[in-house]
Amino acid sequence: MRKRVVSLVDKNIVGAAVTRLCLEQGITQKALMAKMQTFGADIRYSSLSELEGQTRSFFDKELYTLARSLEVEINALFSAK
Repeated sequence: MRKRVVSLVDKNIVGAAVTRLCLEQGITQKALMAKMQTFGADIRYSSLSELEGQTRSFFDKELYTLARSLEVEINALFSAK
């Protein structure tokens, strides 16, 4: 995963946790995007990147598919640790 060039913003509160979980699990953005799509979230690479950078709000369906794709409870996405 590339190093973030732009600072995190505040349009969502789970982006940092998604990045952390992906790093911990060794999941690339491309793999996460593909998994989310199998669970019904039609998300593009740029949208996922903006979500992780907290420059984009997102929908409840995306939150649900993020949790399923990362195999965590939804509450885990709200923990920045």
